[in-house]
Amino acid sequence: MDKVTLKTIADRVGVSRMTVSNAFARPDQLSDAMRERVLAVADELGYTGPDPAARALARGATGAVGVLLTDSLGIAFADVFATAFLAAVADALADHGLALTLLTPPRTAGVIPSRDVALDGAIVYACGPLSEDVGWLKRRRLPAVFVDQQPVAGGAHANVDDHGGARAAAQHLLDLGHRRIAILTVGSGVLTGVVADPWGQTITYSAEQRLAGWFEALSAAGVVPTVAVEPFRPDQAAYDGARQLLELTDRPTALLCYSDAFAASAMRAAAELGLRVPDDVSVVGYDDSAVAVAVRPTLTTVRQDVNAKARAAVHALTSLIAAGPGVSSGNAEHVLLPTQLIVRDSTAPPKAPRVARRNP
Repeated sequence: MDKVTLKTIADRVGVSRMTVSNAFARPDQLSDAMRERVLAVADELGYTGPDPAARALARGATGAVGVLLTDSLGIAFADVFATAFLAAVADALADHGLALTLLTPPRTAGVIPSRDVALDGAIVYACGPLSEDVGWLKRRRLPAVFVDQQPVAGGAHANVDDHGGARAAAQHLLDLGHRRIAILTVGSGVLTGVVADPWGQTITYSAEQRLAGWFEALSAAGVVPTVAVEPFRPDQAAYDGARQLLELTDRPTALLCYSDAFAASAMRAAAELGLRVPDDVSVVGYDDSAVAVAVRPTLTTVRQDVNAKARAAVHALTSLIAAGPGVSSGNAEHVLLPTQLIVRDSTAPPKAPRVARRNP
């Protein structure tokens, strides 16, 4: 069978090639009846539409926005909050007629998604500033918005007030009367475990900001926390870090955790040591993800609005795309979204300590 083209359909319908093209690319230029007639003939002939690459070249746009991830999809989708953020970004992009393309680290030397995939712009999500993939996006001069990243001059950013949220969480424990407080946070994995000085080991801007917020409140109260630094994956790492803290001779009466996932691991460790939350140890999470209300007792945590963060990132990016390549860096948006302490059942005033059960 001969290849079906725009001309083939135009000749069958008795219209111009431009009319057929408009039926696919600019439907507002045709009456409903004419468009339906053209599409019916195209369907009859087995024509699926203009070549996407050719359309992108002609329009100077792909209709796709990339979200750069530092981990594989398996790891990203195991994170409840990250999954919610990606879903919210996809919904916000759809409102602008844009599709979401996930850019993961390359598995082969041949194809590098951040370098080779056609995009109109990109959202950089929780990546290290020295990431090779971030470097490729910058070299391509693509419009980009950085989420949960260190703000830089001229860059567009969508962040949350991690510092303020963490400070509020620590102050909540202090107000309850806790003074033996520990921190379970995320780190590089190069030097993990219970450490005296966690600074310089964090790998994300969010982790650094949360650590600074916790320390600000605790230092003002004269409290020196014990800190466990663990990698985000595997889940067992957070459990091991929490267990180390809870088996200390001078066991903390409260834990401040990097995320709700870390807090859930801490609660599991407490239960397996025969400790009750919050009677023996209070636990505070971060994010207010679905995990926070799934665990028992329900989790006191810091809420960040995942939908608002996604909308802010997409708005900043579509504004850059619409402005074109000559946009002034001074017009780049930097959004700082508020956080909110959500008090639930996992925190209470400290009680007289009970000895943890030491299981092998």
